[in-house]
Amino acid sequence: MGDDEPLPETKLTSTKRQWAAGGKFLTGRVGRPETDRLPPGQHLVNDWPVLDLGQQPHIALETWRLDLTGLVEKPLSLDWTAFQSLPQSDSLSDIHCVTTWSRYDNRWHGVLTRELLNRVMPKPEAEYVLLTSYDGYTTNLPLVDFAAENAILATSWERAPISRAHGGPMRLIVPHLYLWKSAKWLTRIVFCAADRAGFWERNGYHMRGDPWLEERYSGD
Repeated sequence: MGDDEPLPETKLTSTKRQWAAGGKFLTGRVGRPETDRLPPGQHLVNDWPVLDLGQQPHIALETWRLDLTGLVEKPLSLDWTAFQSLPQSDSLSDIHCVTTWSRYDNRWHGVLTRELLNRVMPKPEAEYVLLTSYDGYTTNLPLVDFAAENAILATSWERAPISRAHGGPMRLIVPHLYLWKSAKWLTRIVFCAADRAGFWERNGYHMRGDPWLEERYSGD
């Protein structure tokens, strides 16, 4: 499936498109990340709700692959063995979903995004990444957000392998942005000079998605 090919319409995509058009969940409050752990309009949960586009691809480790291409000095293609041989790290972070739930103190294990950046060496003109998942989902990120200190390509959550429903065997976690930016089932990272809208961004969601600025929808 190509990056710009539309995914099948589902009840979820239709509903969330209506939310974006109507500004659902917006509070107008301004959070202050230096003092407020919970962003505006969010509420805490103890579980981890599952949201997807109606597809949960089954990905065999024998055929899993992650490709890093675009504006880099050293394009990289990793199979599961090569990915697991990279330096592994543990990380602790909160996560925030645009549908208003947040969960504190999530324990992750995997490969920090900075480990990959050190290997592919993005070119000076690379300012964004476009992420593509095995289910055809896409989302965009400024390179500075992808390179955040606690951004991680996670294979484990709470000391157990990440489930298929939550994006296993590997998903991105960028904890300082809304969770739709943290692509599940990640398979391709393209480094770009210009920003390119992903799936939800083309359907009314914000191009960046900062929870403390309540950047839920385009124009916020």
